[in-house]
This record gives sequence, structure tokens and C-alpha cells, in this order.
Amino acid sequence: MRREDGRVIRAAFEGRAFLCLLAGGCAIGFAPIFVRLSDTGPIASAFWRVALAAPLLWMWLLRSPCLGRGPGERNQFLPVFLAGLFFAVDLGAWHWSIVWTSVANSTLLANLAPIFVTLGGWLLWKQKVTRLFLVGMVTAIVGMFVLVGPSFAAGGTRLMGDALAALTGLFYASYMLAIKQARDAQASTARLMAWSTTITAVLLLPVALASPQPMLPQAASGWLVLFGLALVSQVLGQGLIAYAFAHLPASLSSVSLLIQPVVAALAAWAIFGEAIGPAQLVGGAIVLAGIWISKRAA
Repeated sequence: MRREDGRVIRAAFEGRAFLCLLAGGCAIGFAPIFVRLSDTGPIASAFWRVALAAPLLWMWLLRSPCLGRGPGERNQFLPVFLAGLFFAVDLGAWHWSIVWTSVANSTLLANLAPIFVTLGGWLLWKQKVTRLFLVGMVTAIVGMFVLVGPSFAAGGTRLMGDALAALTGLFYASYMLAIKQARDAQASTARLMAWSTTITAVLLLPVALASPQPMLPQAASGWLVLFGLALVSQVLGQGLIAYAFAHLPASLSSVSLLIQPVVAALAAWAIFGEAIGPAQLVGGAIVLAGIWISKRAA
């Protein structure tokens, strides 16, 4: 009876974590919308996303019972620092890609991250890689080439935007693996988010200041957009996903990215009237199908 009760409790925690995961994915889906609406430069908006979120996360940490332990603990420092580092590179690359290519392309290509997460799980934690996973990975790669086909024809910044979006997937996967390792080392959600977000802000600040772009919003409405980016995408979205990582495998956790492109594409269509062409529909569907197959195999 006790064993069955334990299974029920564990299943309840996993179910709640999965719902948080999906909600976090939906929240992150609005990030490219806020970036497009922002009147600052792409790196500046990436910096303000974490800089405005950091004080709120530190307030959360200060009110939490885990305050007594910081990232200096032996098993937590490195993954927390790496999470901040990888997220800084991820945000910088992704925010530029949003400016140079469509929201749909940028978000879909960034969603190659689950493939890298599963590969990382195999390399770091010796998780088994099945033939079905390989089928899914190849399918996703084929879909990526179909998706970016028009950009190869167009060349220029459109192609560069798609390339940065694909690179984002690699660094976001690295970020998620670092988050998973930190959670496995018993870092609380509040402590992990406060420290990693602060590290990201510190790393992005000199890059944003050195970039030839507007650093400050031109009007009060610009600040509202940045606060929305910080609250919705960073505090809520990344916070929910970091919580879920404590209760779900890293490969399964990355399934939240399957919701993100759907939310982003629909929002871009509703707000910007951004059309989705046939190549994007076919390529995006193939990419998502490949990721779904890979997740089934994970």
C-alpha cells in the first residue's frame, strides 16, 4: 500500500510539473512578439529581459526558505554559472534572429533544441538512444532544410537570421542541460533562477553597451514592452520550466518547445499579420514531427 501511495504521489507531482512545463512553453512563445515590439536593439532587449527580471527573482529568493545556501555549494556552482553563460549566448543569437527572419522561422529552428538535449543526455548521462530517436532526428533535420530553403534563395540577412535561430537551438539545449544538472544537485528553483538570470545580465551588459543599437526605450510604452518580456518570458516562462526540470527528465522537459512555435506563429499572425508560406508550413510540420518522434523514443 505504501509503495502504491508513493507512486500516486509521484505521478501527481509529475503531472503538475508537466502542466507547468507546458504553461512555461506558452509564456516563452510570446518572447519574439515582445522583441519585435521593443524599440531597443536586439541585444539591449535581451539584456533588459534578464536585468528587469533579476530583482523580482531575488525578492522571491529572499522570501524562500532556501536562502541560506548560494551557488557556491560544491555541486551547484558550475551548472548554475553555465546556465547563465549559455542563456546569455542563446538570448543574443535568438534576439538577432527574430529581427532578421520571420518569427515562425526563428522559433521553429530554435526548437531543434530537444534533439540536442536528448543527444546531451546520451553523452552526459548515458541515456539510451534508440533507432526511433535517430529516425526523428533525421526527420527534423530534413524539415529544417525544407524550412530554410527560401532563405537560401533570398540570402542576405534572412539566411543569417535562420542560421542564428538554428544556433540558438544548440545553446538553449546546453542551457536546459545545465539547468537539469543544477536541479539534480538540489538547487532550488528560486536560487537557480536568481543566480543564473543575474549571471546572464552581467554577461550581456557589456555586449549591449558596445553594440551600435538603441539601449534605452524611446517612450514609456517601450518600458512596458520590456517589463512584459521580463515578467512573462523570463520570470514566469523560465521559472515554470526550471521547476518542472526537478520532476521530469531533461529530454521530456524539452517538449515544452513544441508549444512555443505554435504560440509564436499564431501571435505573429494576429499582431503583425505575418503570413506563413507553404514552405514554412511543410518544413515546420516536418521539424515538429521529427521532434515528436524523437520525444516518443526518449
